Amino acid sequence: MPITSYLLTALAAYLLGSFPTGFLVARAKGIDIRSVGSGNIGATNAMRVLGKPAGIAVLLADALKGFSSVWLPVWLQTTLNISAADLEMHRITAGVSAVLGHNYTCWLKFKGGKGIATSAGVYLALAPLAVGIAVAVFAAALLFARYVSIGSIAAAVALPTAVWFTRESLLLRMVTIALGALAIYKHKSNIQRLRAGTESRIHFNKKETQK
Repeated sequence: MPITSYLLTALAAYLLGSFPTGFLVARAKGIDIRSVGSGNIGATNAMRVLGKPAGIAVLLADALKGFSSVWLPVWLQTTLNISAADLEMHRITAGVSAVLGHNYTCWLKFKGGKGIATSAGVYLALAPLAVGIAVAVFAAALLFARYVSIGSIAAAVALPTAVWFTRESLLLRMVTIALGALAIYKHKSNIQRLRAGTESRIHFNKKETQK
């Protein structure tokens, strides 16, 4: 097994995933996003603190980190001497590394986001049908409960389930279960706020906000 190519793939994908988009966008506006809202550097907190345009930009950028990371082994296949037989495993390695980079970024003392958008980007490249199912579950849960955290947790359960039934790779199935569990774990503070009744809800129109 070409250990060097795996290590280089993991390192490159980790660094790509570790780019703290939400933190940098907020800093450009003179805000330390870690000290406001939920304190998270992800798209949801960015949207609450910075507004929808900035939040959507962070969401897309974080998803792009995950999507691009999975293609790194393909782009570097010749440079790293990756065989066709090992390419899929390198892509999975890159995807996991990108999510870990986002969740535990080395640029912010290994404190980062929750990995939902980055994971979506990873699986858009690895298992697009499963992502479509997870996004549908997220949307349904968000519309029903009006909590982004509940939608994200529901998606974290739906994605491994969808991958299990739509992809034959046992490795990808196991990795997806692990990443789903990690995503739920990263929402532990949200779960605590949900239990306490202090979690922020999404309002879809002005009338709801005024109630």
